[in-house]
Parts: sequence; C-alpha cells; structure tokens
Amino acid sequence: MFNSVYQGKRVLLTGHTGFKGSYLASWLSRMGAEVCAVALAPESSPAHWDLLSLPVESHLVDIRELAGLQQIFTSFQPEMVFHLAAQPIVRLSYDIPVETFETNVMGTVNILECCRRAPSLRAAVIVTSDKCYENREQSAGYIESDPMGGYDPYSASKGCCELVVSSYRRSFFNTADYGRKHQLLLASARAGNVIGGGDWAKDRLVPDIMRAAAAGVAAKIRNPFATRPWQYVLEPLSGYLQLGAELFLGKCSAAGAWNFGPDADGVVSVGKAAEMLAEKWEDIKFVFDTPAEQPHEATLLQLDCSKAHEKLAWHGVLTPEEMFSFTAEWYREYYRNDRVITGEQLDRYIALAAERGLAWIN
Repeated sequence: MFNSVYQGKRVLLTGHTGFKGSYLASWLSRMGAEVCAVALAPESSPAHWDLLSLPVESHLVDIRELAGLQQIFTSFQPEMVFHLAAQPIVRLSYDIPVETFETNVMGTVNILECCRRAPSLRAAVIVTSDKCYENREQSAGYIESDPMGGYDPYSASKGCCELVVSSYRRSFFNTADYGRKHQLLLASARAGNVIGGGDWAKDRLVPDIMRAAAAGVAAKIRNPFATRPWQYVLEPLSGYLQLGAELFLGKCSAAGAWNFGPDADGVVSVGKAAEMLAEKWEDIKFVFDTPAEQPHEATLLQLDCSKAHEKLAWHGVLTPEEMFSFTAEWYREYYRNDRVITGEQLDRYIALAAERGLAWIN
C-alpha cells in the first residue's frame, strides 16, 4: 500500500486518542510504521483508542504546550507528521471559544514550529475540516481555493488553521526552495462528516444514536433536514496517507490544500442518515426533536474533490449503503457481543479497495 512508503518510517501523529486519530494509528501500525503519538487522554468512556491496545509510543501532552511538544520531536526525530489533534465539536465551541481557538489555532502553530525545527522531517499533513470554508449554503461543492471563514468558533478556528498552514508553507517551506533551504513538504487536508465504529463523542449524530440504541431508547434528532457530506472514517484517512506518501517522495505538487470528501451520493440529510443506520440495526430508534432555540449550525455543506481525484487519483471505496452498514455493524458487535472489529473492518476495506482498483493499494 502507498508504495510501501510507511514501512519502517518514524511517524509522529497527534490526536491518536480521538476517533479519526485512533484509526490512523491502527492503519500506520498495520503498515509497519514506528508511531509516536501525542494527545490528551480520551474524553469518552469507553474510548476506541483504549480498546485497540496498539504498539504505539503514546504521550499525553497538550499541544498548546510548545516546550513539551518540542521535547518529543527532538527525542523521536520524526520523518513524517500527521496533525489531527483538535477541539472537534461545533456545539462545544460555543461553550469554550477561547479553548477552541487556543487548541485549534495555537496548537497548530506549535506543531508547525516543531516541524520547522526538525531536520529529520520530510512530510507533514495538517488536518483541518470542511467547515474551514466561508459557508454560503450553496449547492455546489467548495474547492480548495474558495475563501476561508466560519460562523461558529470551531469553524472559524479551522479557517484560521488553514491560513496558518498557508503562511508557514510560503514563509518557511516554500516549494521554490525545496531541496536547497529546506527538505519538508507541507499540506493541509479537509474532510467531511466522518462516521464509523468507536466514536463516542458528544453532540454527534452517530454516537448519539448508538448510545440510545444500547440503552434501549429513541435518539432525538435535532436537525433532520440539514445535509452533510457523510463518509466512512477510513475514506479520508486513505487520502491523508496517499497525500503523505506523495509529500515524502518529494512531489512538490502535493504541497497545498486538499479536499477528501464523498461523492454526491454521500451527501444526504441527517434524517436520511439516521434511517439508513436503522435499516442496518433493528435496535436503533429515533424521533425528530428540533429545539426552539439552538446554536447556529450549517444546513448545507459539501466538498468538491476534483483536485484529489485528478491529481492524486484518490477516490472513496464504499457506497453509502456499505458505509452505514460498516458503522452499524461495529456498534452492534460491540454492544451485543463485546467484540471490537476495527481490524477486521480495516482488512475488509483494504480488500474492497483492491477489488475496485484504488490507486493507493499498490
């Protein structure tokens, strides 16, 4: 996979105790990478990271603490960095705006400063969000050159992150100076609403539905008519890994911003997503219950991933039906049979990618 780039490489990953980060740690370990990971302790119990028991060097360090981060970088001497650590919840950002900006913006600045001081480093992928764009509630997907913005503190913080990454790339990791003044290629990655087994975060559709199913009650769906670009967790991760491999191999054209989202059939309403999950697990019940007053959240948002399709030959693997099936199956096995099937699903995902001729499988 990925031209065997990750075999034996020293990869520093932030946010490994979170949902996407735990899956990326699992995949990197599966490919033979030496992973050093930095994050806060898991916020949920149970936590997907704790269930995996991976052979990863784990450091519980706040990315807002530059000195602690620098010690880890200096000791580990990473060759590649994937930065996923963040305050990831829109609704929570209304309650803790200062912490959201400190973590998402200054935390990213600290990571980039450590990257700037790491002579061993060759590639860095900074993960932000599809919500980094100035959302005009348009039907067309956003492209990488569209303006950054953000209504709520979370979205605005991700727009700020993209500006920070762009500034560091132009100021310190300019591709015109690659191979002369520096050896690092830097990119940012934006993904849609990621779902899959093992997510227990608050104020997210799938975790809320699955907790309710396990408790034998109906979940309350607050924004049933809002549309989201749903994608299975391994889909954007395959994009991040493909992007990281291109950067490591010295492809200067990869040093930029990239969208990794679903095709048009993955953009469905919240209510439809709940219905598709319920089709896959009979314990799932829900009701539409929109509060009279609630914080602003986008109702229409999707990404145009033409750049990744054309220049990285990246495409998603799963159909929407398969995506919701994988997700419901994970929780059903966990709650009914106390089984964690993350590794099994990763194997099946890779097998489907091979069957469907995905470029990164080689």
